[in-house]
Amino acid sequence: MTTDTRQTGRALVLGGGGIAGIGWEAGLIVGLQGAGVDLTHADLIVGTSAGSVVGAMIATGVDLPLAIDDIAGRAEAEAEPPAPADFSAMLAAFAVLFDTDLEPQEARARVGAMALKASVAEGADRIKEIGDRLPSHEWPERPLLITAVDTADGAFVVWDRDSAASLPLAVASSCAVPCVFPPVEIDGRFYMDGGVRSVTNADLAAGSSAVVIIEPMAHLSPRTLLERELEALATANVTMIGPDQHAIEVFGNDVLNPTLWRPAYHAGIIQAGAVVDRVQEVWKA
Repeated sequence: MTTDTRQTGRALVLGGGGIAGIGWEAGLIVGLQGAGVDLTHADLIVGTSAGSVVGAMIATGVDLPLAIDDIAGRAEAEAEPPAPADFSAMLAAFAVLFDTDLEPQEARARVGAMALKASVAEGADRIKEIGDRLPSHEWPERPLLITAVDTADGAFVVWDRDSAASLPLAVASSCAVPCVFPPVEIDGRFYMDGGVRSVTNADLAAGSSAVVIIEPMAHLSPRTLLERELEALATANVTMIGPDQHAIEVFGNDVLNPTLWRPAYHAGIIQAGAVVDRVQEVWKA
């Protein structure tokens, strides 16, 4: 595990957002590629939760349209789709994170305890599949940072190719939404979604000259934390992209809905045309 994030060059930060977030981020990146702006050439990729899936795909050179088509096809072929997630326990957990009377790591530790006690064993296979279904299981040569949180003490963890986690386990841990999916065991400890610390963790790109932040949950996430992360990127040329109104409507109220793979992907492709100019201004500066 490493937390030394001093970097140079261009960074792509991919935030959390469930199945909707994966599809939309992939579509946005593919749409921007078609418009002449290729974010897949980033010198550093930071992935949190949904962003860890897309980040792993990009960093390992996967063909995104083919990958999303394959994943969507598998979901559509399931004889019995998974039951809709119960978000009530998750919302209670995240309410702890917004308690300003608690130090952030203490709040994360409390959420970790809730995640360990939650009765979500039925989600174990689903969270394992997230990593197992990656087209490549090998860490890439170029810098890829995947975020997670230790359930025992709330410590923020950054997985990379030199850490104890395999790429599939790193991605699964980053996607282990507390009280929806069980924490993921790595080297004897249990880890949950990196979004518990931040939906973007954009400060990991500090030191980069240009940063593009793609944030599927921008319309629902408090701006205070992102503003602090942007302060850490003070020397960088930065732009942030959140979903437009069409994408928000596509996402609906359940971003983990397995029917969203294709609609969210196409929403991202459509939105790319509206943001290409400002992304190009940052990426090609």
